[in-house]
Amino acid sequence: MSEVDFQRKPVIAGNWKMFKTAVETRQFFKVFNTLVAQVDHCEIVIAAPFISLEVAVEETAGSPVQIAAQSVHWEAQGAFTGEVSGPMIRAAGCNYAVVGHSERRQYFGETDETVYKRTAAALRHRLTPIVCVGERLEEREDGKTENVLTRQFIEGLGSLTVEQFSRIIVAYEPIWAIGTGRTATPAIAAEAHEVLRTQAAKRFGEDIAAGLRILYGGSVKPDNVSDLMAESGVDGALVGGASLDPRSMALIVNHSGESF
Repeated sequence: MSEVDFQRKPVIAGNWKMFKTAVETRQFFKVFNTLVAQVDHCEIVIAAPFISLEVAVEETAGSPVQIAAQSVHWEAQGAFTGEVSGPMIRAAGCNYAVVGHSERRQYFGETDETVYKRTAAALRHRLTPIVCVGERLEEREDGKTENVLTRQFIEGLGSLTVEQFSRIIVAYEPIWAIGTGRTATPAIAAEAHEVLRTQAAKRFGEDIAAGLRILYGGSVKPDNVSDLMAESGVDGALVGGASLDPRSMALIVNHSGESF
């Protein structure tokens, strides 16, 4: 990689998936905000359900916490029942959007092509996309992890411009570790992150690749986050179930930087 000294500020993002009403969202942040009020070693992002985005933005005003949508449609408006557009997400006060989560791929027909379209749309509407990639268990057991990550990278992100790519975050989330209690070892995570960074260097240049932030997602918990974050190629975490509890999520945030 380039000898240029890049400072990749870690990102700790929580994905609530289909959990929490507006009332429960308020209750979460009343506790969480006080626990992370002084955090400056990382960016903190919470991806709330669409119906709770405005409440989440309201509750985190003046705090270090930023709010993300869990997906974004590639059109600004139109006859797309059930979808939410970039302008709507921005109007709600969000600055981030998760794109291509494995559950979207598995249950809702998300493809590398639609991941690219959603990513480009997020960027057009001044949202930072957290773009998810990762292999299934059978693909890992068959030794296909590198091929899967390379395909997802090239087909999902390879058509972005250099300027666009410089504004995204990538999350490696091995599907076999999501919600299963199984976590990739720090070495496995670092190896996968290196595959992604190598692809970034080939397509967008070594300087851009050196600045790319790659998060790990997959059963991240307070008791394993510090080991994961100790790997130089791991720039943060995309946290699922453990992000639903404010104290658990705060422990992950506070165990993830130089202040630990």
